[in-house]
Amino acid sequence: MTTEVERKFLLDELPSISEGSEPIHIEQGYLAIDERAEVRVRRADRECLLTAKGGHGEVREEVEIHLGEAQFEALWPLTEGRRLRKARHLIPLEGELKVELDVFAGDLDGLVVAEIEFADVDQSHRFEPPGWLGEEITGDHRYAGQSLAVNGAPSE
Repeated sequence: MTTEVERKFLLDELPSISEGSEPIHIEQGYLAIDERAEVRVRRADRECLLTAKGGHGEVREEVEIHLGEAQFEALWPLTEGRRLRKARHLIPLEGELKVELDVFAGDLDGLVVAEIEFADVDQSHRFEPPGWLGEEITGDHRYAGQSLAVNGAPSE
């Protein structure tokens, strides 16, 4: 099990994205969701994963297991009604940091969320976000992947 330290931001518009960077196409569905944990399957281009996450907000516990395509396809029907699709663009920041910019599709079309993962909480707290990142939504359960997949985009 690893600890994930992540901050999220809501963007009103897309920043300029390098022409040469191809997005990663992601489809993700949730097998189980409760107040303490979630279990999801994800296909990111050709990589398939089963992920369990515990907790909410900036610091969470995470376990990822690689799946074969057949395993993913066997589990995918169990996620009916709890799915989302997005294109992920990777944008480098200072040092080793990078923004994972998610442009949602389907029922969430128009939603753009940026995530940044950090090595530890101290690095996260020292981070000064560039202005283009917009409103911070770290810990806002309405923007958690599981909530977006089940409830759709928040109506504000």
